Amino acid sequence: MISRLLDIVIAAVVLVLTLPLSVLAALGIKLSSPGPVLYSAQRMGLNGQPYGMYKFRTMHIRQEAGSEITAPGDTRVFPLARFLRGSKIDELPQLLNVIRGEMAIVGPRPESVVIVERDYTPWMKETLAIRPGVTSPGAIFGYTHANALLSDDDPEGSYRDHVLQPKLALERAYLEHRTLLSDVGVMVRTAAVIIAIVIGRRNFPLPREADQAEPWFDFSDMDVGAV
Repeated sequence: MISRLLDIVIAAVVLVLTLPLSVLAALGIKLSSPGPVLYSAQRMGLNGQPYGMYKFRTMHIRQEAGSEITAPGDTRVFPLARFLRGSKIDELPQLLNVIRGEMAIVGPRPESVVIVERDYTPWMKETLAIRPGVTSPGAIFGYTHANALLSDDDPEGSYRDHVLQPKLALERAYLEHRTLLSDVGVMVRTAAVIIAIVIGRRNFPLPREADQAEPWFDFSDMDVGAV
């Protein structure tokens, strides 16, 4: 109950504080690409229940179906949207999902319904027992390492083979030792990483949970550090 109340308060406060930023983002999207400002992405939520996760739209609207994964060179992403995605401004509308009870501030990052049904193994599905979050150790790993692991030629295949397992191993390891205080720590670490990315930093160590994730993934061939 305390965690849920804290989520609602944080989400409401951040929504109010970032309202001018959201208005500018909305205007920029309207001027950059025809179509709606917000996008509802189908994600797998708590206990395997799908829901619509809100984001600022960062892709041109096309008739044909595209990849579930956005690779660094994806041509669907318009120029302004690359800044919105890099700074994570595009994820601010997810705070509405937090207020609605579909997400938490900290929790396993929600995955595409298609990817969950097609690629999740039994231990990966254990992360669905927790309300998905706006940020998490897996999200930090995605911000700092995923682009280098994704292929423009096969974004979904490279995501499945190189990103999905380590990301979920970090989530699983975090859930083993999660506390309210550690959730606050993840929020602070996320803000620090986003600021570092915006000002130009490109090389990061792995999230500190990598040391605890060995039962699910071996990070020994990566540059393990602590963020």
